[in-house]
Amino acid sequence: MKLNDLLTRKTIIGMVHCLPLPGTRNYSGSMQQIIDRAVADATILEAAGVDALIVENTNDSPVAIDLDTEQTTTLTVISSNVKNNISIPVGIDAAFCDYKAGLAIAYAIDADFIRVPVFTDTIVTSAGIIFPCAREVIKYRKALEAENILLFCDVQVKSSYPLVHNLPLEDSALMAQSNGADTIIVTGSRTGVSSSTEELDRVKQIAKIPVFSGSGLNLDNVTSILEIADGAIVGSALKKDGLLINPIDKEKTLQLMEIVKRFDA
Repeated sequence: MKLNDLLTRKTIIGMVHCLPLPGTRNYSGSMQQIIDRAVADATILEAAGVDALIVENTNDSPVAIDLDTEQTTTLTVISSNVKNNISIPVGIDAAFCDYKAGLAIAYAIDADFIRVPVFTDTIVTSAGIIFPCAREVIKYRKALEAENILLFCDVQVKSSYPLVHNLPLEDSALMAQSNGADTIIVTGSRTGVSSSTEELDRVKQIAKIPVFSGSGLNLDNVTSILEIADGAIVGSALKKDGLLINPIDKEKTLQLMEIVKRFDA
């Protein structure tokens, strides 16, 4: 099933957080270990009923704006292995915001979408100032003849500060929509912090494309979030002890998806 088919109902996208990749500070020295963990997490997520998943180099630290060659190469290998072991849609997030690596990997493995954390905002992060890339993303996708790959775009993304203070979230959302985003993502301030239902509602009121919660979904707030949002991306809440470095906890995922199923009953 393609992702467009899923966006007609409440959609849950699970995160496959890769272990640290080669060239980064905490790389273990074993590519096979990274591949095995990613495939195992993806398999559990699919079996538990999530609708799609994103493969992301989450645990690479310190974070950079663009991926190094070894990160891009290994993220491609990992994502390909994941894609070949599941049947649900797959997305790529080349963190922090390497749209070119993300699109190239998605094109190479026939993935369905990419996440673009910095699409039309200008933000400040620990990696420096990141400028919007909407025009470049759209041009590169066109050049690859890959317009079937959807763009899931954050507005005022977590773990950052807008360079323009007090910019209304609605303005960021409308800019993302008008510049070609296929879906808008609203996050909390950092990983594990929930999207505000008030902010989700404000964006949902003015957006003509799907609006997703991008962080902090859990068993306690899933109902209130999905009463507003079209779907959610969930990661740390499904991990053992809530830690990004840990594997997916199948029981937590099953419990979450039982609640989600009520929306489609």
